[in-house]
Amino acid sequence: MAHLSLENCLIDLEKNGHLIRIREEVDPDLEMAAIHLRIHEKSGPAILFENVKGCRYRCVSNLFGTKERCEFIFRHTIGSVKKMIEVKNNPLSSLKNPFRLIETGWAAVKALPKHVTLPSDFEEISISDLPMIRHWPNDGGAFVTLPQVYTEDQDKKGVMNSNLGMYRIQLNGNDYLLNQEIGLHYQLHRGIGVHQTVAAAKGEKLKVSVFIGGPPAHTFSAVMPLPESLSELTFAGLLAGRRFRYSYVDGFCVSVDADFVIMGEVENGVNKPEGPFGDHLGYYSLKHDFPVMKVHKVLARKNAIWPFTVVGRPPQEDTTFGKMIHELTGNAIRHELPGVKAVHAVDAAGVHPLLLAVGSERYTPYSNIKIPSELITQANHILGTGQLSLAKFLFIAASSSETPHPHHEQDFFKYIFERIDFNRDVHFHTNTSIDTLDYSGTGLNSGSKVAFTVCGDKKRELAKIISPEFNQLFRSAMIFDGVVAVEFNRFFDYTSAKEEIKKFSILVQEKKELTEGIALLVITDDCQFVAENMQNFLWVTFTRSNPSHDIYGLKEHFEFKHWSCEAPIIIDARSKPHHAPILYKNSEIEKRIDKFFQKGAPLVAFQ
Repeated sequence: MAHLSLENCLIDLEKNGHLIRIREEVDPDLEMAAIHLRIHEKSGPAILFENVKGCRYRCVSNLFGTKERCEFIFRHTIGSVKKMIEVKNNPLSSLKNPFRLIETGWAAVKALPKHVTLPSDFEEISISDLPMIRHWPNDGGAFVTLPQVYTEDQDKKGVMNSNLGMYRIQLNGNDYLLNQEIGLHYQLHRGIGVHQTVAAAKGEKLKVSVFIGGPPAHTFSAVMPLPESLSELTFAGLLAGRRFRYSYVDGFCVSVDADFVIMGEVENGVNKPEGPFGDHLGYYSLKHDFPVMKVHKVLARKNAIWPFTVVGRPPQEDTTFGKMIHELTGNAIRHELPGVKAVHAVDAAGVHPLLLAVGSERYTPYSNIKIPSELITQANHILGTGQLSLAKFLFIAASSSETPHPHHEQDFFKYIFERIDFNRDVHFHTNTSIDTLDYSGTGLNSGSKVAFTVCGDKKRELAKIISPEFNQLFRSAMIFDGVVAVEFNRFFDYTSAKEEIKKFSILVQEKKELTEGIALLVITDDCQFVAENMQNFLWVTFTRSNPSHDIYGLKEHFEFKHWSCEAPIIIDARSKPHHAPILYKNSEIEKRIDKFFQKGAPLVAFQ
């Protein structure tokens, strides 16, 4: 039987060894998040905090901490959901098995949202009654990190014209009036932003309902990218094994299965500073103006449980969301992006900064000369599609019997660097939009993109070691074949950076034999750290660089507006003054939570 409530799910998890209880008092200010991070690092169980300081409600974290636990939670329904998504993404597949179309169609009908009477076990509370969980030392306040944010189209009201999304919510701090205002962090291109735009055009305030808790399927539905023809609420019903049940209170939609509901209105143009917030790239997102929600009413179920997660440098719990989404929708990429066979958003690089892809070259099958042609079209399509459009770096290779799968990251990079022609295969997009949470660009949501397109035969053998003479000239470390980290002094500004990299390039060019077989030089603050493992290389290189400003090359030049260079290409991945601060744990908090991991304590198995 699928889980019909959060508590029902937790009982099931505990019976099967997937949950641990902490009965001792824990402070929601930094302590709970610190415990979560330690447990998650050990691939540990879900954590039920039964005694939250200053709050009467229990809290649970790490619910989706491993892919295995997610599959266990959704074990009764995930098979039918996969069938539904496959049919929605590729309707022609149903022609091979018409009964499958009937089966999935009937399942969708049975999963349609259902209007019911509001249960009597809801009580009205205040924002200040909620668990005020602060995750990182410099966070601007307490945040809701697993919300289901519900809005409706003001022109076509009703649940079938709604959006359910996950956007972080700041409960207190900054200039917010406690119990009266909360902050919503979202971008206008998201579903809620579309609804706000429609409401603003009509001169109306946007009604917003925030659901917290309820069946885990409802939480997962808020992050699920779905075909236009399948609503989040219908998907939630399918995955939960019961129709999404709702009611209306004072004109606001209420999920009757949620543990908590916050209702309020967003007025166009009314913004307040939101943040800072320790975010999923491994850095703080800074304080910026975002929409304010005027709180109308807050409801809580009797014995409600508050779910939360902690984000930071990957991998974190949201990594599991990505894995589950890929499992459910992996085949959809072929239908959404013609010719593209696979796209991998690299989690270790923060997901959005780096994409690896495999495409097709079918434009000139009659030609023996293999050069990227269709790949460039596909690269533009990828960088202009949905969430993929937030990417900064795209490496795309033509499909062949030798092309590694992009999930094998090191092998894929080696394949790219063995074949790339830096005079031809590097394509920039300047003065464009990037992820709001990425501070490597020229401003909020502003930066550049680059596509590396590779097709053809092997052009070079990649070096496996660094020349001793090169190492004498520059402090450096081998990351993997053909890729070297070089340590420079601290970055000051782009004017001086250009000059020092120009001098470096000239010296490397003069001693070309020292870089034979090296395709990429990564300039860093700490070459040993970057070369320590693949995760460090991915995180530093692609979160700390803006393609248009931080990519250089030997003998770089422009020809008819196209930038070219000779190998090796250079990426300046040093920390820059405009970058957001890195997330660091608080040593005092770490000492304080040690007691939970000592002998006789509930978490001793994870010390």
